[in-house]
Amino acid sequence: MAKGIDLSDTIVMTVFLAVFFSIYASLHTYVFLRARSALLFGLLPGIALAVVMGAMIVAPVLVRLSDTAGLDLCAQVLAWIGYTWMGVLFIMICSLTVVDLYRLLLWIVRATVRTDLSRLALSGRGYFFLALTLAAAIAVYGYFEALDIRINKVVVSTSKPLPEKNPLRIVLISDVHLGLTVRKERLSRILDKVREARPDILISTGDLVDGPTDRLRELGELLAAIRADYGKFAVTGNHEFYAGLAQALAFTERAGFRVLRGEAVTAAGIVIVGIDDSAGPGYSPVKGIGETELLARQPWDRFILVLKHRPVFLPHELGLFDLQLSGHVHGGQIFPFRLITRLFFPYYMGLYNLANGSELFVSRGSGTWGPPIRFLSPPEVTIIEIVHPTPR
Repeated sequence: MAKGIDLSDTIVMTVFLAVFFSIYASLHTYVFLRARSALLFGLLPGIALAVVMGAMIVAPVLVRLSDTAGLDLCAQVLAWIGYTWMGVLFIMICSLTVVDLYRLLLWIVRATVRTDLSRLALSGRGYFFLALTLAAAIAVYGYFEALDIRINKVVVSTSKPLPEKNPLRIVLISDVHLGLTVRKERLSRILDKVREARPDILISTGDLVDGPTDRLRELGELLAAIRADYGKFAVTGNHEFYAGLAQALAFTERAGFRVLRGEAVTAAGIVIVGIDDSAGPGYSPVKGIGETELLARQPWDRFILVLKHRPVFLPHELGLFDLQLSGHVHGGQIFPFRLITRLFFPYYMGLYNLANGSELFVSRGSGTWGPPIRFLSPPEVTIIEIVHPTPR
């Protein structure tokens, strides 16, 4: 059975990588052809650009190989170059699309109104450089937006008693992605906001790490120094499994978190249920029961808080929990990628009122995955204040 699972996982990963690199190569080809059409460069500049683009296509593989081989500095340099290029490429394609829409609008107006709009038009070279300038400006802005950690405060009112602390302050970090591009500087910015928030309970809803953790010891110590009166709890995300589950769990526990894997605990008078990410072999490897049964077993008169990396739930579970905290989607990270992520995750950012008294909060994430860039989706540390109204 184990061999069958390993083979299945290998096939899925192989298919995913084949699709990813096919799309990634196609995007590079599109930009190359647009550049050649606009700039009319010769053979040698074309070869040089093609070589650079080819290197960038395989950069994610080179990053992974360098990281696995323990070549930390090499992996970091390749990651910053390759992943920044990835972000700029995506933004460039969006910028070219905006420029093309502008050209189409001019054509429509000229055709219908029959007015000379040549003063508003540019040459092919001009339009290309306009898109390039717009992409560069957005990328620079997005780099600094990714460093601008915001505190987002959410108030959740409950009719259930809070026997130990009212209001109860839960601080949430998610999708930090500690690894090659998110290191000490970025983590320190996040933890400054966590300390400012003064958590009663600190939560991580997965993807705390994004790669081998043996060179992240100092970052684990920074996390371990953060205190929360009623405890620190975490669940796995898909990247914990990608990075190596045993190492990721050990790192998270050294950072002071109790990792909940298909189990429930009581803290500050509320019940906290942790669900494994679906990237793993199952939702409840510890207790051996299903997610719905785990929720159904919890006391109905207690506030039930569910930690689950992906913002998904089963319809028949609504009413079995009061609040679910999730991440994974990053709010799209780089607009307009949000429009694509919403197709797969309709609940993608913020607080949602579901049915039967259940609510869902989806974090934009505290770090970045891949490109160290965010655009119109700033990172956040979230304060969830759970309040039981008291009569006056």
